[in-house]
Amino acid sequence: MSTAHHSRKSPPPDCELSQRDTQVSTCDGREQIVLVGLDGAEQRLCPAHAAALWLTDPTLRFSAKTRPEGISAVMRQAFGRGGGRR
Repeated sequence: MSTAHHSRKSPPPDCELSQRDTQVSTCDGREQIVLVGLDGAEQRLCPAHAAALWLTDPTLRFSAKTRPEGISAVMRQAFGRGGGRR
């Protein structure tokens, strides 16, 4: 039996994994978004990067692992903060 403890914390978003300079972040939002491609591959992204990918790749879909608040954050990034109020 193993006594090693596994972290329950989610892995960092893919968009943060490739950044070398921690002082400069292009990520926007704290929610973690999980997008799934046709091949079933998951990408974990911040709302800003998820919005950019989701808008440019129609084959991506939101995973059930993405909370509703996260999807709302992506929609705000993609379509603005106006909310349609007049």
